[in-house]
Amino acid sequence: MFFSRFLPFLALAAIASTPVSAQAPAAYVISDSTTGFILEQSAGTKKRPVASLTKIAMAMVVLDWSTQTKADLSQLATVPESVAQLGPSQGVGFQPGDQCSLRDLLYAALLQSDNVAAQTIAEHIGRQLKGPQMPPTDAFVAQMNALARQLGMLQTRFVNAHGLDHLERTVPYSTAADLAKLTSYAMANSAFRFYVSQRERKITLTTAAAEPSAYLLRNTNELLGTNAIDGVKTGATGRAGQCVILSAAKAPDTRQQGTEHIITPRRLNIVVLGSADRFRVASGLLQRGWNLYDSWAAAGRPLKGWRPAP
Repeated sequence: MFFSRFLPFLALAAIASTPVSAQAPAAYVISDSTTGFILEQSAGTKKRPVASLTKIAMAMVVLDWSTQTKADLSQLATVPESVAQLGPSQGVGFQPGDQCSLRDLLYAALLQSDNVAAQTIAEHIGRQLKGPQMPPTDAFVAQMNALARQLGMLQTRFVNAHGLDHLERTVPYSTAADLAKLTSYAMANSAFRFYVSQRERKITLTTAAAEPSAYLLRNTNELLGTNAIDGVKTGATGRAGQCVILSAAKAPDTRQQGTEHIITPRRLNIVVLGSADRFRVASGLLQRGWNLYDSWAAAGRPLKGWRPAP
């Protein structure tokens, strides 16, 4: 797997500044999660800032690292002084010196999009990664980019673990199509699916003054639990606009072939970038996506040559 070495960074490409339309998202993709087949897209390969959707890659680096090293996610991480650069604390309100488990930090980053939680994870795990001498967060982000390369996300460049883009000399970027690949990978992981499916989660932390504290996280995904939606992530910055990725599953198709029962999962992923009304747009695309899926399934689920009817 990709933790055995660090892949070189790609040269940054300029991202064209495109106004976000109030009528339509700047880019979207509807894809079958199992095969990765794109049922429909608009500007799906256009590079754009993607805000906190970045945290999906951050979470998968953590979960893959934990699986491969047998690391316990209950281990405590200390919020570093470097979080001061992120600006006023949002979300949970973590402060430098606070301690929290990696598991609860993941919940904070995925459910409530807490940037300090993501930065803390990157510094803590970055110190434990083997590789060239570099700052811990750089070592962690190198693994995020290595994962992107492994998944064929060739038009993606992460520069931090949280997705803020106003602090960087160069803007991080991805595409709707690349994020669909990342989402398929993430939703195939049962632990990730459990994290992002939670509407609420109580976490605990110990403040720098050694005082225990509890906080109730609330998922920022307003559509969670409706129309079989069980994930995935929201994001928004001034550059990226409103972004959201949804995932929804229906009962699998089953059919008899001779003596065998063939079971085909049915899960759609919807990626919406640069929208002025992300939840309304994504909800409409999900409904359209199931209609497209039924047409595609009726055609035998071909991976080439299929096009939706006009």
